[in-house]
Amino acid sequence: MKFTASQIAGILEGEVQGDPEISVHTLAKIEEGEAGSLTFLANPKYTPHLYTTKASITIVNNDFVPEKKYTTTLIKVEDAYQAFAKLLSYYDQVKNDKSGIEQPVYVDKSSVYGEDIYLGAFSYIGKNVTIGKNAKIYPNAYISDNVTIGDNVSIFSGAKICSDSIIGNNCVIHTGVIIGSDGFGFSPNTDGTFTKIPQIGNVILEDSVDVGAGTTIDRATMGSTIIRKGVKLDNQIQIAHNVEIGENTVIAAQTGIAGSTKIGKNCMIGGQVGIVGHIVIGNNVRIQAQSGIGKNIKDNEVLQGSPAMNYGDFNKSYVHFRNLPKIVNGINNIEKKFDGK
Repeated sequence: MKFTASQIAGILEGEVQGDPEISVHTLAKIEEGEAGSLTFLANPKYTPHLYTTKASITIVNNDFVPEKKYTTTLIKVEDAYQAFAKLLSYYDQVKNDKSGIEQPVYVDKSSVYGEDIYLGAFSYIGKNVTIGKNAKIYPNAYISDNVTIGDNVSIFSGAKICSDSIIGNNCVIHTGVIIGSDGFGFSPNTDGTFTKIPQIGNVILEDSVDVGAGTTIDRATMGSTIIRKGVKLDNQIQIAHNVEIGENTVIAAQTGIAGSTKIGKNCMIGGQVGIVGHIVIGNNVRIQAQSGIGKNIKDNEVLQGSPAMNYGDFNKSYVHFRNLPKIVNGINNIEKKFDGK
């Protein structure tokens, strides 16, 4: 795909300074730009690269005034960073704008789908599935029985949507995601063995949920595991049965959430956080990476550590922790001094 400077300026409502007909076909960092690439300058510390970049087009802020000669064509906009992000979104949309039904695919005769659908080769659509309009099901995706999928949903290659799951509108399910696998439920027996507890619930993803590659969301034992509107999940996250995650909460990679825990809205949870089951985490909570959460958390808390504590208390405690060898040595010296008397 090629775009001219004038076309890009039209998309971004910007002004071209240079050759309006110069074209680009790829995106690049400003320090790595080559002919045919487009880049941007938003951080002033990267300004020296503008005078040496080989990128054909560079997006800059309206107030940018060059101090040296440059060869790149400029597109001036109100906010270069936001403009480039908008362009990335547009580029991604165009790149993935596929339609039609490739072969071979399997679609059960009891299932229905809306207009402008894309079904990639070797995708599987089970019984009684409903898929909305403008959905994109990429090659080797698996949609099991009785699944409902809304409009404008993208399900990428290798993702598996297990039976009875409900996916809202405008959701993105990335490669290798598993939604609706059995929850981890076993009953201990007197002889030390375990009996599996049937997991008969489902998973519900509300609108505009994004699920990163390799993430697993287990079906509920009974009822539903619920991911609320606007939640963003990173790669390789484990969400256990009957968990509920509130609106617009974001969770980074390798976090694990045990069964029946409820997380509020607008929370931010860092990578490798471990959260025990059957607790309630309030709204607007911030949890730093590698923290361990073992009890209920009130609204607006900021936590770090394992077991987690208030972020400010953690930092103060860490200062003392780093000095523990010196402190212990000092105590030992005092004990020796008094022992000698």
